Amino acid sequence: MSKAKRQIKNFDAQAPSGSCCWRSLLPDGVMRLTDEAIASERLMAYVPDAEAAPVTVAAFDFDGTCISGSSPKKLVSLLFRKQLIDPYRLVRVGLWGLAYKFNLPKDAEGVRRRVFSAFKGYPAIKVNDYLCRFFHKHIARMYRAQADAEMRAHLEMGHIVVLVSASFEPIIASAMVEHPIQFALASRMKIDESGNYTDENDGLPTEGPDKIIVLRRFLDQLFGCEGWRLGWAYGDHFSDVPMLEAADHPCAVTPDGKLLRYAQQQGWDVLDWS
Repeated sequence: MSKAKRQIKNFDAQAPSGSCCWRSLLPDGVMRLTDEAIASERLMAYVPDAEAAPVTVAAFDFDGTCISGSSPKKLVSLLFRKQLIDPYRLVRVGLWGLAYKFNLPKDAEGVRRRVFSAFKGYPAIKVNDYLCRFFHKHIARMYRAQADAEMRAHLEMGHIVVLVSASFEPIIASAMVEHPIQFALASRMKIDESGNYTDENDGLPTEGPDKIIVLRRFLDQLFGCEGWRLGWAYGDHFSDVPMLEAADHPCAVTPDGKLLRYAQQQGWDVLDWS
């Protein structure tokens, strides 16, 4: 057994007591790996031997990169139509969306709390099932074939594929069942002692400059500080720049105007996945 696989088994064995509940909540084929990350169980065979360190990592954004749109926007729209989110919260989320579009300062943690308030107090197992069905009905068709092809190419070269997304973890877990995503870091909300969701973030929001912080912390845990290198990073929005700049090969995927200009100035690859 490779050192990387032994490390994975160790994380599973040392996981906190709540992780057993989490394993039962996740879809078949997805497992809880650490407090911050989930993994695609069926792709563990692709994890290379850590003796060949440093391993090469390819990191992908989700919304606007792997899918042609925004899963949080779709979710907010659905919750409002079903009267599960009130107009005040809708306006606040809309203002956040404008700030995101124009690269203005924004409250990444607050917006997730407002959206997830619709699920506060509900059993996590039911909410996760709802979000899984939401993914299959509203998001699955938005997934880009180019993202799958790029991920599979990296896996065939022995690279580690990591998704780093601000979207909610149950949505990302559902995507992992059908797509070649080995590991994922996503927005996770706290569960109380009764097994019900709260509207509090569990850890750093995986967005903007925090993406590379969470990614580095996870990879350091899994492979050691000197055991990995970020070979490729894929993102569509200017907020992805910190993660893109950390990669040997940054790729701007169907980028917004500001990221396009910056990528061209830096000589980065610009990919059209539209």
